[in-house]
Amino acid sequence: MASYKKILLCYDGSREGRKALRCGADLALDLQAETHLLSVVDMRSTIAQSAGLLTDVACGRFEETAREILQEGVDWLTERGVRAQGHFAFGHPIDEIANLATELHVDLVVVGHRCRTGLSRWWMGAGNTPLLDRVSCSILVACSSAAEDKQQQAAA
Repeated sequence: MASYKKILLCYDGSREGRKALRCGADLALDLQAETHLLSVVDMRSTIAQSAGLLTDVACGRFEETAREILQEGVDWLTERGVRAQGHFAFGHPIDEIANLATELHVDLVVVGHRCRTGLSRWWMGAGNTPLLDRVSCSILVACSSAAEDKQQQAAA
């Protein structure tokens, strides 16, 4: 198995993000790896959802929420004994993950995955360059089911 010394965890507060956080925390502890946590505000999708009518106040609220999610992730990791440096970015998540992974020279990126079907898969697949093509390190994709999330909440 490869020895991962520097890990980038990607966290957005979603069920899949929480799974990536749990998997990444376990690895970071086991490997005693330097750990970084990234939260990204995707303004492109936010602007599209608001039909381009996004106010400065609304933009500020999105940033505030994303920073709260980042802090939640850092706090969760700290409670489990993982020291992580938090990073925040505006942009397309794949671009920002790839940029930070390159900048930090990480050995592993841990992301959550949300399965898409039908029209959603078609719509989202077109303009996105897969993360696999953008980084030169390993990627761990954490998938989570609704049942698994309920078990985790009950155990907490």
